[in-house]
Amino acid sequence: MLIEKNRVVSFHYSLSETGGGLLEDSLNSNPVLYLHGAGGLIPGLAEAMEGHAVGDSFTVDLPPEKAYGFKRNDAVQRVPVKHLVLARKKQKLMPGMIVGLNTEQGVRDVRVIKPGKFTVDVDTNHPLAGLYLTFAINIVDVREATPEEISHGHVHGPGGHQH
Repeated sequence: MLIEKNRVVSFHYSLSETGGGLLEDSLNSNPVLYLHGAGGLIPGLAEAMEGHAVGDSFTVDLPPEKAYGFKRNDAVQRVPVKHLVLARKKQKLMPGMIVGLNTEQGVRDVRVIKPGKFTVDVDTNHPLAGLYLTFAINIVDVREATPEEISHGHVHGPGGHQH
């Protein structure tokens, strides 16, 4: 079965900066699951998945515009500390640290630039923005999505979203 719109795809990946070292991978955990065509992946990776099948392994190089976008210089904001989501209560904020920020669209990762007692300056660019990335992909499974998954726009069940 080929990867196409409204199919559930299960895959493992390794991610590195093009020409650089490993940034992250899924090899020692469960495969990633997504509903193809529902917007759950960065654009270039979703395009590269199209037409592949179970057992396929491939590598794709993505420029920033097909991955996490270019860094925006206007992405620095001063926010109240109370809006941050920290791994531990009373965690000391340090420059360069990645923390969660509560937004109207949910929690989003930001990088601390300048911590303060009541406010913190954060960079809202994605941590991988501006990078040329290389994904090594191994397709584990492809199946038809259920009508409910299609209507909800995401995978249900083990490894997917639970309602």
